[in-house]
Amino acid sequence: MPRKDLRPRERRGLPDPHFRYGSVLVSRLVNRLNFEGKKSMSERMVDQAFAFVKEKTKEDPVVIFNRAIDNVKPLVEVKPRRVGGATYQVPVQVRPERGTALAMRWLIHFAREKAGRPFYVRLADEILAASRREGAAIKKRDDTHRMADANKAFAHYRW
Repeated sequence: MPRKDLRPRERRGLPDPHFRYGSVLVSRLVNRLNFEGKKSMSERMVDQAFAFVKEKTKEDPVVIFNRAIDNVKPLVEVKPRRVGGATYQVPVQVRPERGTALAMRWLIHFAREKAGRPFYVRLADEILAASRREGAAIKKRDDTHRMADANKAFAHYRW
C-alpha cells in the first residue's frame, strides 16, 4: 500500500501546437473525436464544425464551445454504494476535471446519435444548442441532477 496520496498527479495538457485554436479544451475535443488513429480527420471535423458555428453566430467559436462545455458540465451525479446487501444510488459532487470530461463525452455522443447530415454539422448544432442551454446534452445534465436530487436521502452513505 502506498504511503503517499493515492491519487496520481494531475497532468496538464498542452494545446496542440499544429492546430490553430490554441486551446487545451479544443485539443481534448480533437483527441476525444479521434477514430481509428486518424487525428487529422478529427481536426478537420472540428475545424469544419467551428467554421459552421462562426458562420451561424458571427462570434468566436472557441468562446461558444467553452460556454457550451460550462453549461453541460454536471455539478452532482449518483454513484452506487453497496451497504449491507442493498445498493444505494448516493449523490456525490463531481470534480471539475470529470465534469468537463462528461460534458465533452455527452456532446460528442449526442452529435453522433443524430443522423441525416454530415458529422461536423451535427457537432456544431449540438455545441450551439448547449451554448443556448438547449439540446440533448443539457437534458442529460438535468436528468443527472434530478437523479441526484431524488436520492439525496442517501447522501449520508457518502464516504
